Amino acid sequence: MRIGFVTGGTLSEFSENYEGELPDVVCFGFQAIGKVSYERELKGETSLFEDVALLSKEQKNVVLCGCYTDARGVKRKSVVVAERGRILGVSDMVNRLDGGDFRSGAGIRIFETAAGKLGVVVAEDFYFPRVIETLSVCGAEVAIVIFEELTESLEQTLMRAQAFMYGIPVCLCAFGYAEAADIGGKLSFSSPQSPCIFDLKREQEYHLIETRQRGFYKKKKGTF
Repeated sequence: MRIGFVTGGTLSEFSENYEGELPDVVCFGFQAIGKVSYERELKGETSLFEDVALLSKEQKNVVLCGCYTDARGVKRKSVVVAERGRILGVSDMVNRLDGGDFRSGAGIRIFETAAGKLGVVVAEDFYFPRVIETLSVCGAEVAIVIFEELTESLEQTLMRAQAFMYGIPVCLCAFGYAEAADIGGKLSFSSPQSPCIFDLKREQEYHLIETRQRGFYKKKKGTF
């Protein structure tokens, strides 16, 4: 699976200027289309989601794009996903930190595409390990994190740890930087260039894990 990362510039700038090889998946940070009003989109006053869909149609691939959605005053951090000209859906951040400006959405999503099963992690959801654990349990082949801006090393440490713990590669696209970790917890890709392309190796490995714990007690039935 070839994954492209666009960590700077707008969606339209990329669409007009990119002339390289076409990856299977292209990931854009939150700077690409910025704020999206559902009301204005439905009225036809803006066409930002349509632009994402058109790009995926032109390139015949999957496009993931971070954005700030506004549903009648309810603001969320979101990622819109399109494939070959069709909007597959919008995934919202499900965890709200300290009563911030952005509200929490509902549901963690995996998108089945021609490129594979893509699990989407939105912004600060990356700080909650159960998000990637859920994606792994539900069959995602890769977790793609669309983030805002990285700190010095925290996100890279989390990315490597969660890839190792939950057994799926983790790719992260943020403003100014992109990186990826394999299921061994190693950094397999990092680049400040925009755009940049990474050849993701498909890795799926399963192990039998047994534990002992209290609970689940059932009284034995007597014989008849």
